[in-house]
Amino acid sequence: MNLSSMVDGEWIAGSGPEIVNRNPARPQEVVASYREVACDLVDLAADAAARSAMGWRRTSVHQRAAVLDGAGDLLARRREDLGRELSQEEGKPLREGIAEVDRAARIFRYYAAEADRDVGAVFASARPSERVYTRQVPVGPVALVTPWNFPIAIPAWKLAPALVYGNTVVWKPSPVTPKLAVRLSEVLLEAGLPDGVLNVVLGGADTARRLLERPTIRACSFTGSTAVGRSVVASAARRGLKVQAEMGGINVAVVMADADLDVAAQAIVQGAMGSTGQKCTATSRVLVDGAVHGELLERIVAGCRALRVGDPLDADTDLGPVATPGQLQTIRAALDDVGGGRSRVLLDGDPARDPSAGYFVGPSIIDDADGRHRVSAEEVFGPVVAVTPVHGRDAAFAEVNAGEFGLSASVFTTDLATAELAPECLDVGVLHINSETTGAEPHVPFGGMKASGWGGREQGRAARDFYTETRTVYVS
Repeated sequence: MNLSSMVDGEWIAGSGPEIVNRNPARPQEVVASYREVACDLVDLAADAAARSAMGWRRTSVHQRAAVLDGAGDLLARRREDLGRELSQEEGKPLREGIAEVDRAARIFRYYAAEADRDVGAVFASARPSERVYTRQVPVGPVALVTPWNFPIAIPAWKLAPALVYGNTVVWKPSPVTPKLAVRLSEVLLEAGLPDGVLNVVLGGADTARRLLERPTIRACSFTGSTAVGRSVVASAARRGLKVQAEMGGINVAVVMADADLDVAAQAIVQGAMGSTGQKCTATSRVLVDGAVHGELLERIVAGCRALRVGDPLDADTDLGPVATPGQLQTIRAALDDVGGGRSRVLLDGDPARDPSAGYFVGPSIIDDADGRHRVSAEEVFGPVVAVTPVHGRDAAFAEVNAGEFGLSASVFTTDLATAELAPECLDVGVLHINSETTGAEPHVPFGGMKASGWGGREQGRAARDFYTETRTVYVS
């Protein structure tokens, strides 16, 4: 399938280098190909978004919401076909691919309901002849830069609020999953989105850089690695651009001696291995009280051994391939780095197999890994979890806070005092008590602290703070 970018409602082939995307389970199978956009097409996309901005802003919020409702309905009707394409392009098991499409449909419907919520507030004035009110107005044409690991859900949670609050968009999806970006764009157009309100440019880092330089772009929402996110923030700061960045994470599960170990182990296995570990909220580290270290480890190993690695389209597959050969190399390098001291590879996912047969890697468990090891200090983004014994709640909480990242964490305990203390003490944006580190409901804020986030939260009504500005109006 040859893909094109979309500018002002017209599908236009790029003139840059050709990019070929392959099925990560069967690399000999081409999923899609496209040519990267040149700078002039990026400029045209930004100009189209600027031209369409006032018309879309003045479209009633209920009309805008109707487009989102329609998109949600279309996604729901095509869930199986789109889920299959998602699995073929990105590699996650089919049931996860379908679930992601369902999640995107739910997100569009949630933001469609914004049409029935408040659009500002009324205040009393000190002057009897005057009234004062506020209203939320669109921030302006926005740039969206999205990753490959959730090629429909993450774009949905950026596109839906951006559009319903009256913004026009230029979207640069990941070059790893362009087909799903085109599919989602087709759905929005079919649902009635006017030409120019959404523009899609297919390309890599140069495309994103060019987009952020365009003077008509007023804000950027980014999801990706911390290194790239910080460069986006720095670039945006030079222009005074409003920016929101959801970045990396080393997400820790803390297991207290009083925890239900069966519950903890099941949640850790799912949190670390679901989507082949390719989630920003995946469980990367486990800090377990030394008194139950061995018992918990036995359960985690048993749970990982029961997982089946295979073709994502097979119904009984638990772990599909990682998305790219580069991801496979990153995982291999991280496991090779384990050594010295007491650390050991307790379960090896065998990432050394021939990539031409598929980018498959099974679960890996590192025991007794301290914070200096690569698997503990860097976001590996694969089915790898490092387990470290600690002594007591204070030591565990201190270790969590000592890390560079602060996206998500879990605490497993049956002690009410510990459960209530954790939200006060742990420097993370998302905290789970007795459940896995992954998962994000569309109606509540999502985002991280420290190196994991910048510029405000996504999802829920928190998204309104980013995609709108507050205008105060005095009427005499």
